Amino acid sequence: VQLQASGGGLVQAGGSLRLSCAASGRTFSTYNLGWFRQAPGKEREFIAYISRSGAMTYYADSVKGRFTISRDNAKNTVYLQMKSLKPEDTAVYYCAAEIRGSSWTLDESREYDYWGQGTQVTVSS
Repeated sequence: VQLQASGGGLVQAGGSLRLSCAASGRTFSTYNLGWFRQAPGKEREFIAYISRSGAMTYYADSVKGRFTISRDNAKNTVYLQMKSLKPEDTAVYYCAAEIRGSSWTLDESREYDYWGQGTQVTVSS
């Protein structure tokens, strides 16, 4: 499984960005997917999770109400819509896939099997 994240960039505080993560493989609809981020000097942090069907989502408190995770199984792509961005959202953002078919909400990096290369998001004040 290969994951390719894109859509990062420089944005002013209060602005919006949409990240995309395209995945290889013909069984994309069986993957649970997540987004994480890592700021300089900090540990990787869970942001959002979406289940295989897209029916279940889960967010970190720090982004709840501002970020939305979604997926398009026909396009093998997962998205992260980010609104009302803050300087503290500045980080490298990673998408991740869990391919074993867990039914649990996955909010820890160790639960994921494959990772994208990351895309930089910088929010200026």
